[in-house]
Amino acid sequence: MKAYKVYAINDGTVIDHIPNAKALKVIDILGLENKGILTIGIGFSSAKMGKKDIIKIENKYLKKEETDKISLIAPSATINIIKGGQLKEKRKIELPGEYKGIIKCLNPNCITSVKDVKTRFKIVGRSPLVLRCHYCERIIKSGEVEIL
Repeated sequence: MKAYKVYAINDGTVIDHIPNAKALKVIDILGLENKGILTIGIGFSSAKMGKKDIIKIENKYLKKEETDKISLIAPSATINIIKGGQLKEKRKIELPGEYKGIIKCLNPNCITSVKDVKTRFKIVGRSPLVLRCHYCERIIKSGEVEIL
């Protein structure tokens, strides 16, 4: 088996256990394309997942709103906060009770599509992810999700 070298970061966030081939989507939804140094690993071997992706973001610590976005694509991901070259915090991504202002409602007649009202979605199914709009009750499945 060939060993791969992935360089450590001194300060920032490591997102581990991203489903294979989803790292670029995570970067896209977080808007990190031109925001400093990113290290992206795609297709690493994983005992748990078979194959996984990893993202290292130097000098950035993710907020709850950002990890909520990640939960839409990689609900099994792990967030590792690195400070001074040391692991300071490790937590699993958790599905929030509700997504607020993150997902677009696909119903053109929903009040969120017509007026300046922040979207709200409740989780009605976890595996696979199924969401329901708080206002119009439209059901959206994980493959249909459009992130604002």
